[in-house]
Amino acid sequence: MKINRNYLNLEASYLFSTIAQKVKAYSEANPDKSIIKLGIGDVTLPLCKDVVSAMSDAVKEMGQKETFKGYGPEQGYDFLKSAIKDYYKSHNVELELDEIFISDGAKSDLGNILDLFDVDNTVLVQDPVYPVYVDTNIMAGRRILYLNSNEENGFLPLPDNSQKADIIYLCSPNNPTGAVYNREQLKLWIDYAKSNNALILFDAAYECFISDENLPRSIYEIEGANDCAIEFCSFSKTAGFTGTRCGYTIIPKTLVYEDTMLNKLWLRRQTTKFNGVPYIVQKGAAAVFSENGQKEIMENISYYKENAKIITDALDKLGIWYTGGKNSPYIWLKCPNNMSSWEFFDYLLNNIQVVGTPGAGFGKNGEGYFRLTSFGSRENTVKAMDRLLKFALAAK
Repeated sequence: MKINRNYLNLEASYLFSTIAQKVKAYSEANPDKSIIKLGIGDVTLPLCKDVVSAMSDAVKEMGQKETFKGYGPEQGYDFLKSAIKDYYKSHNVELELDEIFISDGAKSDLGNILDLFDVDNTVLVQDPVYPVYVDTNIMAGRRILYLNSNEENGFLPLPDNSQKADIIYLCSPNNPTGAVYNREQLKLWIDYAKSNNALILFDAAYECFISDENLPRSIYEIEGANDCAIEFCSFSKTAGFTGTRCGYTIIPKTLVYEDTMLNKLWLRRQTTKFNGVPYIVQKGAAAVFSENGQKEIMENISYYKENAKIITDALDKLGIWYTGGKNSPYIWLKCPNNMSSWEFFDYLLNNIQVVGTPGAGFGKNGEGYFRLTSFGSRENTVKAMDRLLKFALAAK
């Protein structure tokens, strides 16, 4: 018996464990200090009433012989896929029901989709990067190319024709930087993919935070994407499903490589390796798209957007460079006074008891940058920025 030795090539996942250790040590040494955490990308508002009501009704159905549900379709129930289809249509994207696959979250599918591809494929990711893109390919033993994402290109790098890749990861709005590609930029990526017979894996988990109507919420809004892109999305940030788990993946039937339709391959993979998302959860997810559900969801998203504005207003007053915030729940700021990411982490923790995420944890181009999240409570967000402004002004 031999292990998959590619796992031994993974770097230790130290970022959030190191943060937790530092916070714990500070708390034990300073029990009278109140720490505010604006680092983790988890939501804080509860599920909306329509979602809870739909789930409650589904629980009752499961308790009655006449309405009980056993194994469901691995690719998802049609009532949820129809709701997603209509949602995309509202953004001028036409989908077929069997192009939509319900999952337990975008993170899972971003890793599982790699089952379809040969390990000899070359993968292109941006640096800084969401770790799952890198780690899942290291686990498989694929070659990974890194594209520099930095302040000079607004953390929105464009294709480099000198780099030839087979699989391309794009995330917009981006985690961790909050930057968002426009239509012209995405068209360049689509043209690059088609000219290289490559495939784009497009992570749209934060599309609901886009406020600017000129920015695309789906890559399928761009001509040619149906021939070269798979899109992943999630209810985690849209509707607070981080603890409930539901997402979806879209694989157009026009995606054909080596005379093989990827849609059919994924269906075969899912029916073999996945038992589907629970009926109760899918009923809750479908309620997200009801009239009242959309109203409540947008109220929650507006709450987080206002938190982001509170953060960016404070950074503007201090003259700190950042990206994100307006069309994203993340604010990616440049550490002041040439501090490193971890130096700034310690600086905030020790002086104002605010916790964020050091950018160095997302790759070498993240060094010198820092991520704050708008997913905290309003009270804590206001309090954290008040502390920052008062300390900074006092220091001057």
